[in-house]
Amino acid sequence: MATKRTSTRLESYERRYRELAGQLADIGYIATGSVALRYNRCGKESCGCHADPPRLHGPYFQWTAKVGGKTVNRRLSPGEAALYNEWIGNDRRVRGLLVQMREVAAKAQQLMLEEIPAEPA
Repeated sequence: MATKRTSTRLESYERRYRELAGQLADIGYIATGSVALRYNRCGKESCGCHADPPRLHGPYFQWTAKVGGKTVNRRLSPGEAALYNEWIGNDRRVRGLLVQMREVAAKAQQLMLEEIPAEPA
């Protein structure tokens, strides 16, 4: 039988777990990968991007991620880059919340396991 102290702690863990789950529900779309600014050279030998010092073309936004085990790169418009940055940030928040939920769940599970009566030998 659970003690009052154990019950209070379990209720506290349950509240915290539900609070974290509620935060998950409020997160929008998620995406993996990263967005970076890139500067490139073109194929024209007479272009300034081949000069010394080079004047590279850009900046261009590029999204990079692993999709199906392969690295995928995609050039983005500034508007698309802003959306991807939001989605990637959401993904990081989701992963952080899941870590916290696992920690709270582990504490609650340990308390519940301690309350199981020992079996006779």
